[in-house]
Amino acid sequence: MENWPEITNLNAYDTPLFVVYEARIKSNIEIALDMLSGNVNRFRPHIKTHKIGEIIQLFSGYGISKIKCATIAEAELAAANGMADVLIAYQPVGFKINRLMELIAAFPQCSFSCLVDNLNTACQIAALALAHQLEIAVYADLNTGMNRTGFPVAGEVVAFCLELSRIKGLKLQGLHAYDGHLHDLDPDVRAEKAKPALEKVFSDADELAKLGLTDLKIVAGGSNTFAYYAGQDRVECSPGTFVFWDDNYTRHLPELQFQPAALLICTVISLPADDLICVDLGYKSVSSENPLEKRVLFPWNADLIPYGHSEEHLTLKHNESIKYQVGDRIYGMPYHVCPTCALYEEAQVVREKQIETSWKIKARDKKISI
Repeated sequence: MENWPEITNLNAYDTPLFVVYEARIKSNIEIALDMLSGNVNRFRPHIKTHKIGEIIQLFSGYGISKIKCATIAEAELAAANGMADVLIAYQPVGFKINRLMELIAAFPQCSFSCLVDNLNTACQIAALALAHQLEIAVYADLNTGMNRTGFPVAGEVVAFCLELSRIKGLKLQGLHAYDGHLHDLDPDVRAEKAKPALEKVFSDADELAKLGLTDLKIVAGGSNTFAYYAGQDRVECSPGTFVFWDDNYTRHLPELQFQPAALLICTVISLPADDLICVDLGYKSVSSENPLEKRVLFPWNADLIPYGHSEEHLTLKHNESIKYQVGDRIYGMPYHVCPTCALYEEAQVVREKQIETSWKIKARDKKISI
């Protein structure tokens, strides 16, 4: 395993196994901060990739005090592990609004905020906030082209934000934009595509400041456009995958120097044919939303080619000149680490050459206590 410490105590563990290398995680945090010239005030990492309290504590060790998340469980985990400022990058609807109120009451030391993209939902949030004698910080969620959520960035953003600012029970905290639809391999092309929307966001923020809404924060982007937004002093950056990285981003975001920090370890359980092996890495153990060839990479067994996949089995073709035996352990790298991580209850933590401890992937649960 070139440039990776091979794990010497694997025999003490069953598979499939999700392992993370702590030194690489720390290195990735440092790389991200270096890209921001060490300015932790501009760094709001998303925790949807790892969902782990110990990694949030690692963030604290670097002076990071604010994060972004997607679920109430992730927000609770962040607050319970010392984050002071938590943006739930999701518009709460229905009963989720009730959970948000409970969350705020349970962690008064933490400042929570959420997204809104329409006035009806904003008014529903405000009504419940007033019933709980609260004021909820909100960000106007802007659709910059992903067409998933958000008020159209090309629309009357200033008027929308002014309306939000007048709703009793809400406090307009800032503007939020996520452009995960920008997948161009060339980072300069990605930046050029992101630029017009960001310029509109800046212009709208400037206009709102003239109208009295000063100090609005701008939170933008994820991993795809992190390199571009890192160079924009007015933007809080919120990548998430950087902590673990994966095969997908290693291939498609060549400008970023993050190192993969998470691996999957599986065991050969059968030799069904001369050129086939079967391992215990079914699609309950690795994210499988992509085609078969884009689920897991085997960097140290380049002859292995995915052949068939089911709930508890992954069948791989191989070169007959290389012999595999039942019981062999094989290291793989997930193509998409975020949903892969959420398939495991815990991550085994590698320090030096051994698994030394485990970290609960606590916020994989839809609910922790709230």
